[in-house]
Order: sequence, then C-alpha cells, then structure tokens
Amino acid sequence: MNRRRKPVLYFAYGSNMDWTQMRARCPSATFVGVARLADHRLAFTRKSVTRQCGVADVVPERGRSVWGVVYQVPELEVGSLDRSEGYLPGRRKNSYWRRECMVLLDGDENRPLTVQTYFAEPDPNPPPPNREYMTLILSGARFWHLPAEYIAELEAIEVSG
Repeated sequence: MNRRRKPVLYFAYGSNMDWTQMRARCPSATFVGVARLADHRLAFTRKSVTRQCGVADVVPERGRSVWGVVYQVPELEVGSLDRSEGYLPGRRKNSYWRRECMVLLDGDENRPLTVQTYFAEPDPNPPPPNREYMTLILSGARFWHLPAEYIAELEAIEVSG
C-alpha cells in the first residue's frame, strides 16, 4: 500500500523567510502566505556556531506579534529543515524544538492556521545578530511584503560587526 505523505505547514520568522535560503533547504517548498504569531516577540536567545552570532527565536509576550511566512513543505524535506535548525526528534538536547502553534494568515483573526515552527533552546548571554544574518531576515520580510511597521522594527535591531 502506497500511503501518501502529508505536507507540513511551516511558519518561518527568521532567516528562513529568505526565499533563496529556504529553497536551498527545502527545494519543493511552496509559499502559502504571510502570517502573524500573536502574543510573541522576536528575540535572539541563541548563539549559532555556524553563523557566529545571535539567531532568532520567538518568545511569549502578551500584546506583541511576530510576522513571518508560512510555507508548505513536503514531508520528505522536513528532515532537511530539522537538521538546518539543529533539531533531531527524540534527542534530549536540541538547538531548536519544532512545535505546533497557531498563526493568523494575513494577520486576520478570522483566518487561524495551525503550523509547525521552531522555538530555540536559549543560551546564556547570546550575542546580537550580525549584519549578514539580519540581511537575510530583512530580505525575506521585504520580499514577502510583511507590514511596513514590522519591517521598521526589524531594521531597528542592533547588530554586531
């Protein structure tokens, strides 16, 4: 019996908003829409050994929102995405944990969507993001036309280097 595998809806809020990076990680991913994760804020709680800077996370904060992009990722490519995020199901210590959450498509409360996203395992005293990393986040935010006010918030984030 050939069972059809179900694609995963994935909410990207960091560097995976950059379409070039996302396609390199998951070549068959498709764009679903722009979405808002309510009652969370963008933070840089973890140091990436690869990037040598602080990397994005979403942390709960009432009244704040994080905007991002929802992609549909074929189940066969989710493992590649997990590896790029430092997540291995069943491992006790991960860089990020992939979990289910609810976002609002186009920020509309009448369009909730259940998705998967990655929540970081925080590091003590992580550095700020560097310019190269923030350029990826900003290029994705601009490419997908996230709200101008949110892009301005991203532009105001202090970077190292």
